[in-house]
Amino acid sequence: MDPSRIADILEALRAAGYRVTTPRRAVAHVLADAGDWLPPDEVQRRARRHAPSIGLVTVYRTLSLFTELGFVRRIHLEDGCTGYARSDLSHGHHLVCRSCRQVVEFPGVEDLRPLIRRVERRTGYRIEDHMLELLGLCQRCQTAPGWGA
Repeated sequence: MDPSRIADILEALRAAGYRVTTPRRAVAHVLADAGDWLPPDEVQRRARRHAPSIGLVTVYRTLSLFTELGFVRRIHLEDGCTGYARSDLSHGHHLVCRSCRQVVEFPGVEDLRPLIRRVERRTGYRIEDHMLELLGLCQRCQTAPGWGA
């Protein structure tokens, strides 16, 4: 765990006018330790080491606040579920298995600026960031009995 990551999150919370509560501190610890994306229920399970009574609603609210402040980014899964990853992790894109829900990050090295400019011209939006998720079946699920049946 990198204590400076936790300190940075907590200081940014204070600077934005938010209180540093025990649940927010617990979620900050979990995110600082995480090397990959986590679903909210896993964030809650791990946060209970620091705040035993933390509820799932509190975890969702904290993750929403941390997303708004740019500490984490949301990863959308096809079934409507959401995972969260620290925003300081590499700006990768994600492969999401529709069957087992495994998420694999791959580096975003392609230059998407021409596509983004075209979308801006067509829609009038000013695009500030992007996230690419490709949905499909991982190799294990493709070879599972019944696939394609």
